[in-house]
Amino acid sequence: MSKGKQKFEVLENESIDECLERMKKEGYMAVKRTEKPIFKEVKDGGTVTYEPAGRQIIFEGIQMN
Repeated sequence: MSKGKQKFEVLENESIDECLERMKKEGYMAVKRTEKPIFKEVKDGGTVTYEPAGRQIIFEGIQMN
């Protein structure tokens, strides 16, 4: 029997623990964590640079019985 998978993103004003608790309440257990950097474009005269502006954290969960 195959278990269902779902992705959960840590929301802007949510801690990692709160996201994991939300997953648990929905019947999922975290099996994978992915972090992606978020950059912002900064124009300085004629040059464009990219600076870190945050990160996006996504957990992949499998359905618990």
